[in-house]
Amino acid sequence: MKSKQQYTTLIKAEAKRLGFLSCGISQAGFLEEEAPRLERWLKNNAHGEMTYMENHFDKRLDPTLLVPGAKSVISLLLNYYPPNVQSDKTAPKISKYAYGTDYHFVIKNKLKTLLSLMQDKIGAIEGRAFVDSAPVLDKAWAAKSGLGWIGKHSNLLTRQVGSFYFIAELIVDLELEYDHAVTNHCGTCTACIDACPTQAIVAPYVVDGSKCISYFTIELKNEIPHSVKGKFDNWMFGCDICQDVCPWNRFSKTHEEPLFNPHPDLLEMTREDWEEITEDTFKKIFKKSAVKRTKFSGLKRNIQFLKD
Repeated sequence: MKSKQQYTTLIKAEAKRLGFLSCGISQAGFLEEEAPRLERWLKNNAHGEMTYMENHFDKRLDPTLLVPGAKSVISLLLNYYPPNVQSDKTAPKISKYAYGTDYHFVIKNKLKTLLSLMQDKIGAIEGRAFVDSAPVLDKAWAAKSGLGWIGKHSNLLTRQVGSFYFIAELIVDLELEYDHAVTNHCGTCTACIDACPTQAIVAPYVVDGSKCISYFTIELKNEIPHSVKGKFDNWMFGCDICQDVCPWNRFSKTHEEPLFNPHPDLLEMTREDWEEITEDTFKKIFKKSAVKRTKFSGLKRNIQFLKD
């Protein structure tokens, strides 16, 4: 019978082979430190109209409620930092994570492959794959698993490659060797707090989601409030400001996932192209993209908001 150590080594090697940046493992259990933070965040209405954040409070904090008999949370990072960005500096901007194929599909397939490999090589394992669409506090688990620390902008940070990566989990009923949290390396830096044009980072490590440009351009379905007019720094889908200014992101490395490469026309579109975009062009360029979440009407609304 193989040991926990051998299983852990096998899982991490397979994760690397599948293209994941890194893999860390934590013991599944109740996230005691996160519970009061989440409760406070919700009480302050920092989730705005994202009412789904109020659902499954207990499940968000305890993975054993998501996977009966869960023993381990396997956290994985997948790099998405692009080699090139939009060429027209005056054009409305799209967050780098949304350049290519929707990450939910890309990562879900990799996770299913990893779980299948584990079942083939280890035996009967019950588990579920999660990619930010279920009640799992992925950043908390990634930090607990030693993959980085939570920065003042509330994103996971690593000294090696910054923060331009996705986080995903496999929650399984297999006991493994567990990793330990790493130390925080934000120090006295407040670059992200100072740079946020809508003051969404209301305190170090606390983001009011209802003030975030990503929230306004993606999650908010109603009209964008006039109070944030002129504060979007030309972002029409998502926002990368707090990550772009972070000193640790000078270590970002280009991704190696072909599916994250954008449609050939995307990066060359001018400001005029975006302002005159048709639904056909939208469907062509964003056929498999996360940008589809905001729909053509939503993107047009955002572009118009920047223009007016």
